[in-house]
Amino acid sequence: MGFGVSGSTAVIFLGVLIASGTLYTAAAGSAEQLSEARDENSEDLLDRRNTDVQIDRVRYHNDSDTVEINVTNAGTTTLAVNGTSVLVDNEYEPSASTAVEGDTETDVWGGGRTLVINVSDVTAEPDRVKVVAENGVADSNSTVEVI
Repeated sequence: MGFGVSGSTAVIFLGVLIASGTLYTAAAGSAEQLSEARDENSEDLLDRRNTDVQIDRVRYHNDSDTVEINVTNAGTTTLAVNGTSVLVDNEYEPSASTAVEGDTETDVWGGGRTLVINVSDVTAEPDRVKVVAENGVADSNSTVEVI
């Protein structure tokens, strides 16, 4: 066996070694990403299972064209007020004012606490109000008290 055969065998061996290392790195990275995605999905599912929002009362104020919505966080998951969405007659209301137990500055909506949402510029009595939490759990109410 001459130097040419030994040299080419070494080059082939080195190429197989580099290819194996690259394949292993890519496979390990993909497996790690899949594992992290499954963990995040499980945590999101647990949050949704522990979340329950209940609309207690909806009042429409004729004189000020506002809708007052009282919603209780009946679950154990702490929610973000800014992550909560309001739909009045299937229209998204982005500029609603909020207060948790009278505190208008907080973004934390803990379990057992009531969030009061005031939606202004509603010109007619709404037929349906829906509140959606940040993780997609929602409640709707079609019973509106007119004041």
